[in-house]
Amino acid sequence: MILELADIRIPAGQNAAFEEAIERGLKTVVSRSGGFRGFKVDRGIENPQRYVLQIFWDTLEDHTAGFRQSVLFVEWRAIVGPFFDGPPTVEHFDLVTQST
Repeated sequence: MILELADIRIPAGQNAAFEEAIERGLKTVVSRSGGFRGFKVDRGIENPQRYVLQIFWDTLEDHTAGFRQSVLFVEWRAIVGPFFDGPPTVEHFDLVTQST
């Protein structure tokens, strides 16, 4: 399994609207993509305009090709993109270890 980690910044005062939009976009759009396994969204405490989005994929290609090169990506960005205060930083990770 691959972890996509996105560091997202939004303008002040947009938290409630962004949180509704990101949840809606994940549940109604991203979740329809092949290889999607789940997500987690966290809001910063020291900086509440910063969010960390984690999406779990079967393979890197499920994200980079299957999702990013599909119409679903366009739909996703239409929902959440207007809230971005600059492009998100996105990286991918392989699981090394976890607790049970």
